[in-house]
Amino acid sequence: MLGQRIRHTKRYREIINVLMKNGFSHFLFRVGLADRGLAAGQGAEEIDRNMKNVGKRLRHALQDLGPSFIKLGQIASTRHDALPPEIIEELEKLQDHALVIPFEHVRSTIESELEDELDNLFAQVDSDPLATASIGQVHTARLLSGEDVVIKVQRPGLKSKIETDLEILQGFGRILEERTVWAKRYRLCDIIDELSTSLKNELDYLMEGLGAGRISKQFEDDAFIKVPDVYWDFSTKRVLTMEKIEGIKISKIEELDANGYDRVKIARRLADTMLRQLFENGFFHADPHAGNIYVLPKNSIVFFDFGETGMINKKTRQYFASLLVNLHQGNTKSMIKTFSKMDIISEETDTEALRHDLEDLHVRYENIKMKELSLGRVILEILNVSYHNYIKIPTELALISKVILTLEGVLQRLDPEFSLMRAAEPFAQKLMWQRYRPKEIIRNSLEEIGEDIGIISELPSDLKEVMDVVKKGKIGLDINVKRGDQIMRRVDKISNRLSFSVLMLAFSILMGSLIIGLAIVGQDTIIWNLPIIEIGAVIAALMFVLMVITIIRSGRM
Repeated sequence: MLGQRIRHTKRYREIINVLMKNGFSHFLFRVGLADRGLAAGQGAEEIDRNMKNVGKRLRHALQDLGPSFIKLGQIASTRHDALPPEIIEELEKLQDHALVIPFEHVRSTIESELEDELDNLFAQVDSDPLATASIGQVHTARLLSGEDVVIKVQRPGLKSKIETDLEILQGFGRILEERTVWAKRYRLCDIIDELSTSLKNELDYLMEGLGAGRISKQFEDDAFIKVPDVYWDFSTKRVLTMEKIEGIKISKIEELDANGYDRVKIARRLADTMLRQLFENGFFHADPHAGNIYVLPKNSIVFFDFGETGMINKKTRQYFASLLVNLHQGNTKSMIKTFSKMDIISEETDTEALRHDLEDLHVRYENIKMKELSLGRVILEILNVSYHNYIKIPTELALISKVILTLEGVLQRLDPEFSLMRAAEPFAQKLMWQRYRPKEIIRNSLEEIGEDIGIISELPSDLKEVMDVVKKGKIGLDINVKRGDQIMRRVDKISNRLSFSVLMLAFSILMGSLIIGLAIVGQDTIIWNLPIIEIGAVIAALMFVLMVITIIRSGRM
């Protein structure tokens, strides 16, 4: 951290001063980032523990600190699993409030990035911006070939400023984790790393263009879903040129009604489109607010701005679906089992307390009609229960909660009767049942067998290393009971699988030997008046079925 202070002295001082001006002087003193005299001068004796007020002061501080902190605050507002709801509510109010970039800078950026003069690239570029944000500015233009386009141009010098801010933030995170319990519990460094990755991706317009193309490909056979085309010959990391599409912003209800659009149909299409991205494709538009969605003739939908996208693998999607369905059914045991399979239960987790909290959550929702349930709020409740029970929720699920809450807000204005919970249920059910398809079972079994073989093959060397260290007296053995129980269950599962596999192999060899032996001597399969081969075949089939059922039901095989 000392090295960062020296390298970024001016910016470091600016950040500290802004935080102190907004009432964080006592906090800075407590963690060693400000001296006592300076903190006392800022009224550190008055500690405001009201999270709502803390959230407001934090929002003002981030706005004062400029584009990178505003963007980080906007991204942080998606972390419902890691931040108090009062602070989330304030961070969601963060607006860009960005100054307009002079057109001379816009021209200079375009020409340097595309390596040619503006007049040789475009027939016309509107000098007045269509939109202005903290990262970049958008202008309408026309190509020499006649197509109308929009050009997104990044602010000059932004990348180096953001890299400096991120480096300082990561240093802050390390200090806070070392000196405060809450930062360690929240895994602040991990959160800052995730936010940094997200922000760096937004700085690369080529990544945004690829995201747009990927979502466009998902719906290439759907005539009612549109994504602007990217003009790659006129795009770089700092300049993005896309097809210009004009429509009605989805939040302009009166204009939609005046033009005869069917809002119920639009709501259904929008929900279906987003749920397909989340549950089926695994790659999704992560910022579906009203400003990024427009409506075209025939109740078609067009998506804009792919700076924020998310990805969730199939296994995590299945776990997510399982949590939703099991909560609705009140099956808390299966929910805990899902958390265990995701390997996100920590040593501090009290599974009995977790089960009790999940049952309380189910009781709260079981008598509410499906159409009155908010899917986003249900997910938030699961995240809150998880956090309080030390469950380490994956970043993807935190992002999904933000996407669904944003989407529900848009859908509510379109059609107040529409239930995203009801629309999502068949997607979740379908995803859950996919796990029980033979192909999926075989694939998962092969993956787990590979993991088990790896564990067994590494076990001798791991034990030797441990024993060598113990013999040298360098460590004492401190066996954690909760973690030990997880390890023993894993060992038990492996040994059961191996034993059962050996048993099946031995039985198969025995049956094969009988068949070959009887064939050689020319004898039929009736021994002691019993059809031995037929009985053996039935037993083998039953053993196979038992093995499959056991793997599916409990995962203990």
